[in-house]
Amino acid sequence: MIERTLAAKLITLAKKFQVITLTGPRQSGKTTLVQATFPTLPYVSLEEPDIRQIALTDARGFLANYPNGAILDEIQNTPDLFSYIQKLVDENRKIQFILTGSSNFLLMEKISQTLAGRTAVLHLLPLSFAEMKPDAGQYENLIFKGQYPRIYDRDLAPTDFYPAYIQTYVEKDVRLMKNIGDINSFIQFTQLCAGRIGQLLNYASLASDAGISPNTAKAWLSILESSYILYRLQPYHRNFNKRLVKSPKLYFYDTGIACSLLGIREENQVNLHYLKGGLFENLIINEFIKRNFHRGENRLPYFWQDNHGKEIDCLLVNGEKITPVEIKSGKTMSTSYFDNLQYWRQLAAVPENQGYVVYGGEKSMQTNSGSLISWRELERIPVL
Repeated sequence: MIERTLAAKLITLAKKFQVITLTGPRQSGKTTLVQATFPTLPYVSLEEPDIRQIALTDARGFLANYPNGAILDEIQNTPDLFSYIQKLVDENRKIQFILTGSSNFLLMEKISQTLAGRTAVLHLLPLSFAEMKPDAGQYENLIFKGQYPRIYDRDLAPTDFYPAYIQTYVEKDVRLMKNIGDINSFIQFTQLCAGRIGQLLNYASLASDAGISPNTAKAWLSILESSYILYRLQPYHRNFNKRLVKSPKLYFYDTGIACSLLGIREENQVNLHYLKGGLFENLIINEFIKRNFHRGENRLPYFWQDNHGKEIDCLLVNGEKITPVEIKSGKTMSTSYFDNLQYWRQLAAVPENQGYVVYGGEKSMQTNSGSLISWRELERIPVL
C-alpha cells in the first residue's frame, strides 16, 4: 500500500471525534486508507445490495451488529443511517464510526442535518507527487495516466481505466444525485468542460454548445463538482481595484479523466494538444489542493486576472499571507515567465522575492527575476 499523507490526520482526529467522515472521488483510495488506519473496526460496504437493503429497512437492527462502531463505506447510499448514528454516539462515548462517501453533496447535506459538530470531515484525492515520488519520465506521462491508485497498483492502461470509471460514475453517482433524462447529453457536457480547462468559465457559451439552458449548465456543474470530477477555481479580488475578472476557471481533479474526455489515447498526444498548457497548469494546481486537503484543510487556491489579460495562474492564500505562483509548461527557462509575476508584485506592493514560477523543466534555480521551480520539486514552495 502506498502511504497516504492523510493517514496521520485521520489518526489524530479519531482521538477527538467519534465520527470521522472521509469523502473524495471514487477509486481515490478511501477504503484502502480507512481499513489500514482502523484495522480493528468491522468494514461494511453499503454498495452491496443485500447489505444496503437491510440498512435501509432496519437501520437500528443493522447498527446493533456493530456495538463498538464500524467503517461504513459509501454511506450516501443509506441516508437514514445518519440519524441513528447521531443517537448512538450521543449515548455511547466509546463507539467509533468511520464514514466514507464519493458524493460530497449528499454527504454534507445529511451531516449538516444530523451530525454537525459531531464529525470531522476530511477529503482524499488521488495520489499526490509526495505520495507517488515520480522520479522518472516526463510530466506528459503523468498528465496522461492521471494519479488514481488503481492505475499504479494494477498496472492498468489509462485507456481501459478511465472510460469505465466515467461510465460507473454516471451510472452510480449522477443518477443518485439527480434524475438526468439524457445521460449522453450529460457526458457530452462533461467533455465540453474538459475542452475548457484553464479557461474563464462562460456559462452562456458552455450551455449553448451543450444545447441546454444556462441554469441546467450550472446545475450539472454542481453535480460534477460535488462528486469530485471538476472544480471551479475562484478569482482573487480582495485589496485590488474593480477591474478584475469575476468568472471562475474550470479544472479537473485528475488530468487522466480530462485526457480521456478529450479523446487523448496516447502520451505523445499530450505534447501536441492545444490544451497542453492548461493540462500542465491543472496538474500543478491539483498538487497544491492535495497539499491542503491531505493535511486536513479544506482550502482551494485562487487565481488573479485583470481586464487587460494580466494574470497569475495560482495564488496560495492563508489569511493575509499570499504566495503567487505562475505555471509554465515549457521545459527551458525564459525570463518572460516572470513578466506577470513582476507586474503583480508591483501592484500588490510585495517584496521582489515573493512568488514562484513552476515550469516543465528539471532544474530549480534562483534567478534575478525570482525562484524558478521544477515541477518535480514543488516542496520547495513553502506550505502556508
